Amino acid sequence: MSEPKVFISYSWSTPTHERWVLDLAEELIGSGINVILDKWDLKPGQDSIDFMEQMVKDPSIDKVLIISDKVYAEKADNRSGGVGTETQIISKKIYDQVDQERFIAVIAEKDLDGKAYIPLFYHSRLYIDLSEPDRYADGFDSLIRCIHGQPQFKKPALGKKPEYLNSEASINLGTSALFKRAIAAIREQKPFAAAALDEYLVTFSDNLEQIRISASPEEMFDDCVVSSIQLFIPVRNELLQIMDTSCRYLPQQEFAEVTHKFLESLTKYFTEINGRSSYRSSDFDNYKFIIGEIFLYIVTILIKHNKFQAAAELLNSNYYIQSSNKGVPHLTSCQCFYENPESLDYRNNRLNLNRSSISADLTKENNSGTGVDFHLLMQTDFILFVRNSLDKSGFWWPKTLVYLGHFPGAFEIFSRAASQQYFEKIKPLLKISSKTELIPLIAEHKQQGARYYGFGHSFDIKRLLNFDDLCTIF
Repeated sequence: MSEPKVFISYSWSTPTHERWVLDLAEELIGSGINVILDKWDLKPGQDSIDFMEQMVKDPSIDKVLIISDKVYAEKADNRSGGVGTETQIISKKIYDQVDQERFIAVIAEKDLDGKAYIPLFYHSRLYIDLSEPDRYADGFDSLIRCIHGQPQFKKPALGKKPEYLNSEASINLGTSALFKRAIAAIREQKPFAAAALDEYLVTFSDNLEQIRISASPEEMFDDCVVSSIQLFIPVRNELLQIMDTSCRYLPQQEFAEVTHKFLESLTKYFTEINGRSSYRSSDFDNYKFIIGEIFLYIVTILIKHNKFQAAAELLNSNYYIQSSNKGVPHLTSCQCFYENPESLDYRNNRLNLNRSSISADLTKENNSGTGVDFHLLMQTDFILFVRNSLDKSGFWWPKTLVYLGHFPGAFEIFSRAASQQYFEKIKPLLKISSKTELIPLIAEHKQQGARYYGFGHSFDIKRLLNFDDLCTIF
């Protein structure tokens, strides 16, 4: 719509109100809107009632603005004067459901209880409030957006149906009843809440054997891995919901202990295949992706809710890897949850996709419905990369940062850590005692550059850490 045309319907209540309407009309014209107003367009000798009636009916008028104050509302309800005549025309069009969006009520006055003066015929319909000076700018912006047909909030484009819905197959870990029981116990803070959560998580872990992939000559193995990941989404989202609820209601130490036990129980799916003495490392690829993503989400949820103590407990604890056919039991760090699914790399080459990380693509695509912003996942991925780089005990490639692009500033947690008090809270996440321990990593990164880490875009560790401003506010 170019140069929209509006007619302003109002009451000559007081000179002050008339001036208010005139100012509004001038602002609208200044915003590229052609305004028809009696003070400008009603000629001497022209019948004012006839003028208003013609303007309301004029098809060239895109919008009719109903400036409603106390006097206008009363005249409209009583059908008195020129306002009453206009009201009969406007209300009929609205009740006949013809061009309802053509009429916009603009509130110019409210009563002592803060209730808008609005004609009865317009009740229950949305209006734009310009009655409060301190919120006038926001209301005016909404008004001109409405007139120009450019709303602030636009309905997003329709996405594609989730892949897991395209298959009749479904995964049922037998956790539905336990989920409901645990959620209720946790929210009501029952004495057995932690035990109910533990019961859910044990069942979840034990039944994860259901998603084991059996190689088939009819299907490419990487297709099976992707299909398994997609089918698992509803189960994953159920788990994330109960973890989010638990971390908000349970004491941090209690939550950390139950969750550590759960995460440790999942590691058996990295190494064991019951009844088989030989296998390839890629046979575990769906588990590598799914369990690694679960770990990333759980830590992200904790950080999101400022449960730094529990998050640090999970990051700093050792995990007991159970015996496998090819190894012995041993303790390892949280780095064990970083496992690269080889079949996804193979898929990238097989289909000539030329993606930086198929694994990152899947995490990004499947983020919808988790209640966790993808940017927060990137932040946690970066934290894990930094702490493992500092510790030198393992490797963590922050795959999600392939979506970082030209992110202009630091991650939120490090921006907040400009405060010394906040920095003290997050130090355990990085396993450092002072900001100076970050200097060698920053120097190493500067020497190696972003491409060393597999990113085509700038990957400035110092900036993402907000290093210069860390711990500067006391």
